[in-house]
Amino acid sequence: MIQFINVSKRYDKSGTVALRKVSLRIEDGEFVFITGNSGAGKSTMVHLLTCEDVPQKGDVIVDGMNTKKLSRRQIPKYRRRIGIVFQDFRLIPNLTVYDNIAFSLRVVGRRRKEIVRRVERAMELVGLSHKAKMYPDQLSGGEQQRVAVARAIVNNPSMIIADEPTGNVDPSLSVEIMNMLLRINQMGITVIVVTHEQHLVDRMNQRVIRLEEGRIVSDTADPESETEVASDES
Repeated sequence: MIQFINVSKRYDKSGTVALRKVSLRIEDGEFVFITGNSGAGKSTMVHLLTCEDVPQKGDVIVDGMNTKKLSRRQIPKYRRRIGIVFQDFRLIPNLTVYDNIAFSLRVVGRRRKEIVRRVERAMELVGLSHKAKMYPDQLSGGEQQRVAVARAIVNNPSMIIADEPTGNVDPSLSVEIMNMLLRINQMGITVIVVTHEQHLVDRMNQRVIRLEEGRIVSDTADPESETEVASDES
C-alpha cells in the first residue's frame, strides 16, 4: 500500500536534511509505529504521505500512485483516503461533537442520510454517542481526542495517520487512545502512529520503525535493518 523508495528530503531555507535515502514498505492493513527523537524525520514522513511536501529524491507510492506526480486537482481527492489525528485535536470550537465529525462529509457534498449514518457509526465506535450535542470546551482532553479519531474515520479512509495522538491527554488515557486505534486497525484500516512515547510502543506489540537523523535505524519487520544502516554510515 505504501512505499518509500530511496526518499531524501532537504529543507532549502535551513539546509536541514530531514530524510536520507529512506526505503520502506507498509502493507495494506498494517499497524505501524514510527518513532525517534525530535528532528529524526518523523514529521517529514507524515508531510510526504499527506502531500504537504514532496521528496527531492526518490518516490513515495501510495495505492500505486506516485505522490510526486499528483496534480493540484488530484491532491484533495487523494487526501480523502487518509484520516489524520493531530496532537492538538484541531476541533472547531463553535461546532458540536456531531457537527465536528460531520464537517468533512458536508464539505464534499454527502447526502444527509449518509452523513447521519456515518457520523452515528463513528460516534458509536469511539464511545461518544451520548456527547453528540456537546461542544469541545465541554469535553475532557481524552474525549476531544476521541472526537478527532471519529472525524478521521468518518470518511471511510484506507489509512489513518495519528501524529503524536497522546501528546495532549492524561497518561492514564494514552492506552485507551491506542487501543481505540488498534480496534480501528482490526477493521482493515492501515494505521500509522507517530510517537516518541516508548512505553506505549513497548506494550502494543506492533511493528516499530525507528528513525535517527533522517535514517531508518531499526524496523521490527526487518531484522537486518540495523545492520544495513550501520554499513551505510561506515
